[in-house]
Amino acid sequence: MQHPDLSRRHVIQAGIAALGASTLGIAHAQGTANLTATLSALKGEERVKRLTEGAKKEGLVSIYTSMPVDDITALTSAFEQKYGVKAKVWRSGSEKILQRGLLESKANRFEADVFETNSPELEVLSREKVLQQSNSPALSELIPQAIPAHREWIATRLNIFTCAYNTKLVRKEDLPKTYADLLDPKWKGKLAVEAEDSDWLAETVMKMGEEKGIALFKDIVKRNGVSVRKGHTLLANLVASGEVPLGLTLYNYKIEQMKNSGAPVDWFSLDPTVARPNGNGVARNAPHPHAALLFQDFELTEGQVILGKRDFIPTSVKVPSALNKMPLTFANPKTTLDDGHKWSKIYDEIFSRKG
Repeated sequence: MQHPDLSRRHVIQAGIAALGASTLGIAHAQGTANLTATLSALKGEERVKRLTEGAKKEGLVSIYTSMPVDDITALTSAFEQKYGVKAKVWRSGSEKILQRGLLESKANRFEADVFETNSPELEVLSREKVLQQSNSPALSELIPQAIPAHREWIATRLNIFTCAYNTKLVRKEDLPKTYADLLDPKWKGKLAVEAEDSDWLAETVMKMGEEKGIALFKDIVKRNGVSVRKGHTLLANLVASGEVPLGLTLYNYKIEQMKNSGAPVDWFSLDPTVARPNGNGVARNAPHPHAALLFQDFELTEGQVILGKRDFIPTSVKVPSALNKMPLTFANPKTTLDDGHKWSKIYDEIFSRKG
């Protein structure tokens, strides 16, 4: 269990969890890892045939995901219908997925086939040798930023940080055109950010010039205040209810979904527009390796169309989206890991919870 005082950033920066009791021997673990690697190297028709036949025999794929329930259900239902393989989903926050994945790996107890979550958490799993290098045939169809050099996780979609506003409280013509416009006193008491978006801040101020950018956000907070809310979905709901007239760090897809459902919300972007990749990685010791690799291939192909229809920004160039063609600054998970303490401290200094 995660300690209640541990935030997402603490779990990421720790990069390790407590050990559990071992239920699988090391020799067995090595055997499953070798099989997963062998299957991952398959190509062409042989890959499709062996993965499909093997997955049907296994009958199950176990997925750890932080994707919203309705969205992951849309993916897994289509997968189950096509292949006749049941998807067993454990959904939680990205930090809990990371913690559980590390704990099980250290204990040689392997239950997850696929990890489907934020890129910083996936990068930790990669560094801890939990994930298998991907050789999916779909890689050639993805934007370059979707594929890290090690290929042990692959970005399936982009969470684009955008500003969102309540359309009943804020007029479109009054929206800021730059972050500096937020210095205007008309925004006093109307602004909010999510509690742990230090990667957004890092990329934003580095693009502005670090010293200049940090000073700007400190001035915004000093003049107009910026409240801090835990959870992007919560913040989106607060914008919709009007408690927060203007949120600065909302995921585009969530606001688009709410807007399409009739909520009085809309979004806009300020330069730089930061995108955080989300993706999936196959477990090196996947208990159902055929099904694991088959699901990864599915999410990177047909799954991209499903995600696009649900207002996500897919990474496939074959799924048209105006947003994956706009100028984006990509959040680098290595910044979150290697310089995480620095940016978390700066974030907390700027956006005090008392704001």
